[in-house]
Amino acid sequence: MKMIRAILRPEWTEEVTDGLSEAGYYSLTKINVFGRGKQKGITVGDMHYDELSKTMIMMAVEDEAVEEVIKIISGKAYTGSMGDGKIFVSPIDDAYTISSGAKGL
Repeated sequence: MKMIRAILRPEWTEEVTDGLSEAGYYSLTKINVFGRGKQKGITVGDMHYDELSKTMIMMAVEDEAVEEVIKIISGKAYTGSMGDGKIFVSPIDDAYTISSGAKGL
């Protein structure tokens, strides 16, 4: 199992989640976050915004699904500009369903 965390521009969140749903990936968590990447914020006129609004999507998937999920997220969130986002993949040792105590996804 893998945990996928994708940090995206908020305006692309629905496009990404719809694409994941169409492919059969329904379970995910969306979190509104703030941060900055390599661009170190953005300057508009005289104002510098150090941290920008983003959305983080978290989802646990089987190992075989990682590449497909990354392809969907990348394809739906891509504009070609800095600030499109970042995807992180990390291993999950175990997962448990609280209501049933079942182990695994």
